[in-house]
Amino acid sequence: MSEKNLEQTIIRRGLVTPEELETCKAHRDRLSTGQEQPKGLLEVMVAAKALTPTQAQRLVREIGKESQRKHEIPGYQIIDRLGKGSMGIVYKAKQTSVDRVVAVKVLLDVLASNKEFIRRFQREATIAARLNHTNIVNAIDAGESNGLYYFVMEYVEGITIKDVIEKGHVYDEPEALRIVLAVAEAMKHAHERGLIHRDIKPENVILTRDGNVKLADLGLARLTADEKQAVAEAGMAIGTPYYISPEQVRGATDVDIRSDIYSLGATLYHMVTGRPPFPGDDPTEVMKKHVDKTITLTPPDHLNTRLSSGLGEVVETMMARHRENRYRDPSDLIIDLKALVEGKRPVIAEQKADTLAKLAEGEVDEDEGFYEAGGAGMTDAERIELAGIVNARNNIITILAILLGLSLVSNVILMLAR
Repeated sequence: MSEKNLEQTIIRRGLVTPEELETCKAHRDRLSTGQEQPKGLLEVMVAAKALTPTQAQRLVREIGKESQRKHEIPGYQIIDRLGKGSMGIVYKAKQTSVDRVVAVKVLLDVLASNKEFIRRFQREATIAARLNHTNIVNAIDAGESNGLYYFVMEYVEGITIKDVIEKGHVYDEPEALRIVLAVAEAMKHAHERGLIHRDIKPENVILTRDGNVKLADLGLARLTADEKQAVAEAGMAIGTPYYISPEQVRGATDVDIRSDIYSLGATLYHMVTGRPPFPGDDPTEVMKKHVDKTITLTPPDHLNTRLSSGLGEVVETMMARHRENRYRDPSDLIIDLKALVEGKRPVIAEQKADTLAKLAEGEVDEDEGFYEAGGAGMTDAERIELAGIVNARNNIITILAILLGLSLVSNVILMLAR
């Protein structure tokens, strides 16, 4: 509710006289001079004893209920307000036809007359309707009623990764891998349907009460093939500074799933180190760090020595500045994440690191970099099989090296004995 409406409500209910209200407003303006966060009118009125705390609290509750009544939607009963974003208000509600609790996002009244904002809001609902996955907050319904645009989603009770991180918690490797693997599965589902999220970050990963992981908020998502939208957004840095990919910083028009992989890598980095990959208070400076080749990413296992070197290699591959050096798609990433879960080496990350090292030394021949070039037509099963073969080969090499070392030691002992 606007301040003007608040003032009218206070007068209409006879809580103060118009003269008393004007006195409180003038006092509020004097107190707020030079303050970054001006005091609210109700706060000043309580301090001036024009209202009791109980009256102010009751007024806030009643105003909230009035706002909810304005947002009545056929078939849904508003229960509570969950939060407000840049484009909409989210309510907890009951879908009366099936007696289930849902989340309802409503386009802000001030935006409901703007065709562009209506289009964006409806696009989010349309994109969400393409998806149906256990690790994604799924869409249920969308529509318009008496000029009110709404989007209904499953109601998820839980906390976000951001909530956990802000409490000072640093994830151990097994738990972080479990969560990120679930998000990667969600990304794979979206990728197979031609979608990119474009804003993967701790705030958009929800941990439910029953231990499930949900990827949320498709407000910035778009179809990879939507060239019209890509051109319209050319040059715009779309994403969140701490987790945005270099190509998103540059406003590239051909952003693809590898951008989401970068953002998930930055999220994983923050989870296991307790800090974002490129810290800073100025969003512009932080985004520059994602692009600046002279700034090297500190490997996560250097900041948290409890982490395996394999996890460090996976994160560095996910966050490679050149997207050609990242995992090609979520399927490749999932292979390496599962390998880490099983205590094996991340074959694809190591293959890419080896190829890059040889490129730097000019030693790569036509058969090198199979994953980067020749593997594009492989099925997931073939990739997993190849990864298993490479892991087995590496194990054999390790065993042979150990046996060779034991043999050399035995020979030395025999020589000394003679």
